Amino acid sequence: MTTANVAPPLEERASFGAGMRALGRCAVRTADLVIRERLHEPRGNVGRAVRWADGTTSTVYRETTTDHEPAEPCTLVVRFRLRGVHRPALHALFRFESELNTVLFAGFPGFVSKLWFTADDRGVYRGVYDWDGVAAAHAYVRALWWALMVVSVRSSIEHVAIPGVRRDAFLRDPSIAEGAPAWGRPLEDHPRAGEVRIVGDGLK
Repeated sequence: MTTANVAPPLEERASFGAGMRALGRCAVRTADLVIRERLHEPRGNVGRAVRWADGTTSTVYRETTTDHEPAEPCTLVVRFRLRGVHRPALHALFRFESELNTVLFAGFPGFVSKLWFTADDRGVYRGVYDWDGVAAAHAYVRALWWALMVVSVRSSIEHVAIPGVRRDAFLRDPSIAEGAPAWGRPLEDHPRAGEVRIVGDGLK
């Protein structure tokens, strides 16, 4: 599926070795960002609800940002469904421990920010990212596949990249995502205000 507004997907995943090396480099870079206090968790978008074109609704439960201004803005939407997780308590546990998964994305080249969305009515989780460069966004997802496949239904792991647009503009204007699959096309966006804290504050 290719349109004027949606970047064409590349190969589904990197080779196992390339994916593991990329994830390892990401973990090292993420640790450096945390040490230098360049990763943040603003609270302003927590509670922000988005209704998607597939009829589902999900809510932001965490945001991660870094001190990086993109030269080639790109919005990236990744979705997956956890394998064998159906009870609310298990979803709550996943949301709690998922902060540890920051090492799987924050250190990738081009990362700017991520909105973490709760599972929707069908059990699908989404991450909506600001990324710097479509090629870098695709490279991230191709490596991430190897981490997601451990806990997810493999056929549920999908992504769409929308070049030339920042994340918030994408969420506010449904016409920007014309041509994207229904699960990655927002229809209604309900923001919520809050506060800011630095990742790792609770560990000091």
